Amino acid sequence: MPTPLDAATAVVFAGAPAHNDALYHRARFLCGDPTVWIDLPKAGGGRERLLILRDIEMDRARKQARADRVACPRDFAPASGLSGDRETATAQAAAEALRRAGVTKVVADRSLPYIYAHLIRQAGIEITCDLDLGVADRRAKDAQELAALREAQAATEDAVRLACKTIAKAGARADGVLLHGGEALTSEKVRSLVDIFLLERGYLNAEAIVAGGPQGADCHDRGSGALRTGQPVIVDIFPRSRATRYWGDCTRTVVHGTVPAEIARMHAAVLEAKAAAIAAIKPGVTGEQVHAASAAVMAKHGFAMGLPPAGSPPTYCGMVHGTGHGVGLDVHEPPLLDKGGPALVIGDVLTVEPGLYCHALGGIRVEDMVAVMETGCENFNRLPQGLTWA
Repeated sequence: MPTPLDAATAVVFAGAPAHNDALYHRARFLCGDPTVWIDLPKAGGGRERLLILRDIEMDRARKQARADRVACPRDFAPASGLSGDRETATAQAAAEALRRAGVTKVVADRSLPYIYAHLIRQAGIEITCDLDLGVADRRAKDAQELAALREAQAATEDAVRLACKTIAKAGARADGVLLHGGEALTSEKVRSLVDIFLLERGYLNAEAIVAGGPQGADCHDRGSGALRTGQPVIVDIFPRSRATRYWGDCTRTVVHGTVPAEIARMHAAVLEAKAAAIAAIKPGVTGEQVHAASAAVMAKHGFAMGLPPAGSPPTYCGMVHGTGHGVGLDVHEPPLLDKGGPALVIGDVLTVEPGLYCHALGGIRVEDMVAVMETGCENFNRLPQGLTWA
């Protein structure tokens, strides 16, 4: 629940919006310099959103930021003057703005840099940390955020399609190694193609997963070396838009050539588990219940849940992670679709990504992104789910 605010209480987010997603979410203004956003009580009643940042950013902030008033540190210089250090000066100005407004208590989120807390306390103002502030309010995505996430996921799907088709259409040497342009097709080569593709479209791409064969049995192994025919290759791509700051996240699995029977069986179970989880998603259902829906499918098909016990043979095959997670300004953010996962709210955007992993064969994972709506969920994905992409 949000912390109740009275005429003597303010809410403070601070840092650099380019690096502090909670601050950026409040201000919706991107810069790399020290910035503070304050939900401040007004002397005549009511409240205003005050943004304090570097003077050269003020005009741009007035046009773009979600703030009622934009100021720079010198507008709130304390009697002792401002420090020559930019971050210290911004924190001093924040404390002075609070003092002038008659604030006696500040509520901050978990990301507040300690320098702000230190100077606010020096001004004689009590400060407390609300662990849910800047976390819970980011879950219910607004229309602008949903549009950004749909756009990011569409670009991500295009990159996944490029990777899967490149693998599926490759040639193969007699020893099974895939060929692209006359050379061995490697995980590194596929990642390079994806990086360039996304960079040209305005996305910063974290190191994608292109993990073939037994490497895919470790669900977060990025993959390395030559890819081979007849083996599953997990392609998991999660780029961030440079324009909106929101992430895409999509996984598909591709097999070049003939699909082994056991891989096909694993894949069918994963698809059924994903469909069961998506069908369970609606407001009020917990992340744990969604995870239980996918786990029930895995059990029905005879697959295990959890990490392999010590001494397990390489043929152990199970789902070793939760069913999914929230996504937004972070690629991994609350809520979890796993044991202990909280009740879902309208506007939650989630990945649904069950997987199966076997060290003797490799891994299978298929991932969609969905948004929780009033009566169910909207699936952002339009990409095929099969193992063959040629």
